[in-house]
Amino acid sequence: MNNIKYRGWKIVLLLLVVCLLPVHAAETAEKEPFNAGEFVLGHVTDSYSWHVTKVGETEISIPLLVIVRSPERGWYAFWSTNLNEGATYEGFKIAATDPYKKKVVEVLPNNQVVRPLDISITKNVASLLISAILVLWIVLSLARHYKKAPMKAPKGILGAIEFIVIFVQDEVIKPCVGKDYLRYSPYLLTVFFFILINNILGVIPIFPGGANLTGNLAITAVLAVCTFFAVNIFGTREYWKDIFWPEVPVWLKVPIPMMPFLELFGIITKPMALMVRLFANMLAGHMIAMVFMAIIFIFGSVSPMLGTGVSVVAIFFAIFMNFLELLVVVIQAYVFTLLSSVFIGLSRIEPHKKEH
Repeated sequence: MNNIKYRGWKIVLLLLVVCLLPVHAAETAEKEPFNAGEFVLGHVTDSYSWHVTKVGETEISIPLLVIVRSPERGWYAFWSTNLNEGATYEGFKIAATDPYKKKVVEVLPNNQVVRPLDISITKNVASLLISAILVLWIVLSLARHYKKAPMKAPKGILGAIEFIVIFVQDEVIKPCVGKDYLRYSPYLLTVFFFILINNILGVIPIFPGGANLTGNLAITAVLAVCTFFAVNIFGTREYWKDIFWPEVPVWLKVPIPMMPFLELFGIITKPMALMVRLFANMLAGHMIAMVFMAIIFIFGSVSPMLGTGVSVVAIFFAIFMNFLELLVVVIQAYVFTLLSSVFIGLSRIEPHKKEH
């Protein structure tokens, strides 16, 4: 009998929850609907200020320097706090709609909106400067140590960095590039540490982390272009011979240059693969973690009880994804360096020797 009463209370409680869900959903709809897309993209895209946290309704952020050039009035430099909450400063504001959404625009006297020359210190630029300083610190610290004690192995952080340098050079660069690997080691080691540091900073949720630099297509494109130049500018004569006149049947080369066309197409696709691989993997990791956080607010906008129940699962998966991304940050730096070394090694091929 007691068991039947207990089950009856559970059914009544369930009915109350179901009845309250539409009421709460209507109340939240009157306030402000939660925009999951804007929430996720807002954390992975660039911005003119560095968001740190939010306490109640107060947003704590680090202002950054806005540097723009008006076509008619010249250069302007000011802090991003002057453009907060849709404010206009010296005729400039952050656009709220397309085609210049979330970019600084200039409002002319005739109310025409134009895009000025923008070289502002945005969040990604600031993160780039921080990572560049860290890479310089790594290189100069090791150089200073070897200058003082050339026969003494470094300890602590410098010892770990030396281990990584030796591993990347001996296990990745040297086998893939070949005998003149020392010529390309500075570039490849710099690329490895640059990507690794930026990947790690992207995983850290607080300043100076939180910027999605390697998840930005412009950054990965520049890295891919650097590898493209390293491969094709310093390629040997035999490398170019195999592209324009490969050792295949003649009918594949003339009158229709099928194989040379495919080889030339491969020159472009190799750096594109480097660019997209790094960009897609790092962007996806950040977005998946933010999607799990957005799920909490989506269900919470329907019912606080439902949001609380979902939050336990969502937070667990978000933490799991962050730990998984710690592995991804190392793998992506390793893969980019490995593929760059392989492409450079393929461009350093020696003339083919005929066997007698």
